[in-house]
Amino acid sequence: MQRKITSLWGEKKVTLRQTPRAVTPFGGLSVFIAFLQKIGYPQQVSEHMPVHLQSPNAINPEETFTAFLIWVVAGARRFAHTAVLRTEKALHALLGIERFPSDDTIRNLFKRFRQSLVVQFYEPLWAWRLARVPERAGGYSLDSTVFEHYGEQEGVKRGYNPRKRGRASHHPLLAVLGEAGFILHGWLRSGNTRSDSGVVEFLKEALAKLESGKWIRVVRADSGFFAQELLQYLESLEQHYIVVARLTKWLKREAARVQTWRALDETYAVGEFRLKLLGWERERRFVVVREQVRETKRSLGRKLLEVPGYTFRVFVTNRAEAPEEIWRDYNQRACIEQRIEELKADLAADDFCLREFFATEAPFLGILMLFNLLGGFQRATGMSGYRQPSTLHAQVFLCGAILGRAAHRTVLRLSAA
Repeated sequence: MQRKITSLWGEKKVTLRQTPRAVTPFGGLSVFIAFLQKIGYPQQVSEHMPVHLQSPNAINPEETFTAFLIWVVAGARRFAHTAVLRTEKALHALLGIERFPSDDTIRNLFKRFRQSLVVQFYEPLWAWRLARVPERAGGYSLDSTVFEHYGEQEGVKRGYNPRKRGRASHHPLLAVLGEAGFILHGWLRSGNTRSDSGVVEFLKEALAKLESGKWIRVVRADSGFFAQELLQYLESLEQHYIVVARLTKWLKREAARVQTWRALDETYAVGEFRLKLLGWERERRFVVVREQVRETKRSLGRKLLEVPGYTFRVFVTNRAEAPEEIWRDYNQRACIEQRIEELKADLAADDFCLREFFATEAPFLGILMLFNLLGGFQRATGMSGYRQPSTLHAQVFLCGAILGRAAHRTVLRLSAA
């Protein structure tokens, strides 16, 4: 069967013919799959997979889980998108999978996960990957944040949502080793959970994954972590922290009362005060950054009625450096917001949802682990600079290839172009 078309420019004839050979646009994934083999991924997933199927016709759960990860790397954003890769015989050969699981098979695997199985599976995998993160002189910053995860499944509730008010969502928590871009810990929480609910337990679990507190030089967190219990816990560990303060009326009043400002330039000035909030056992240091409102650029922070023409950002910290140094250090965590956008836009971390809560948490944590695997892949291959998942997809993983045979061996011929 063949057809002829005319080129858009030049009006040259091009003949289209079918081929029985397996052709794939994802030949570049062979490099990532070789990386997974080299680091012992198959052995780790097989050893810790808590789901075991009795049927002789069932696809191995570890193969189904791996197919899900590869499927996400290839660009899937819904369970139904699996149909695209079920016909990818070349990719099946790279994975060593005879039958690629359907979307129902992948859903059914995650539906088997309960809370205990989620912990049993992911905890040792996280420890395995963390062991490959190099230690850093002076330690890493531990950046923590809250973001939204939408859907209509169990645990999705209407709660505080600054981006899409009134929309039901989950409220996941993330802790990231900032300089390494490694997601250390993640929780999926109900959407009507208070932003500071469970943050102490979450951070305890995150720090427990590390062999020593020397790994962390500072904990940086957004206002979702502004809670006396968390600050007390970090102080008990003698751990430095910089946390965005939630601007209650008392903090707004104190910020407006600051008299001593030190100008950094024409736009920014810094000040500080000490305050013991209601319910706190002692006073703490607050650093204030004042920014002049400009027409040419959007100003960050909150406006105060008592001080028109400026916006204010307030941080609570137990560090002794100058206010501008506290501010500059915190601003370095801006990369975590980029990582969250990559998790959503490039790896669809907020799209794979099932009715049951832990069935939704299982693929969510799988995508977080995939993000860490892609980071490890970049370090192992010696890539210069960081590349986000979509860039890896376009520059590395997309490569035309044809599956064939040569001397009784399977050969995948990659496009030299």
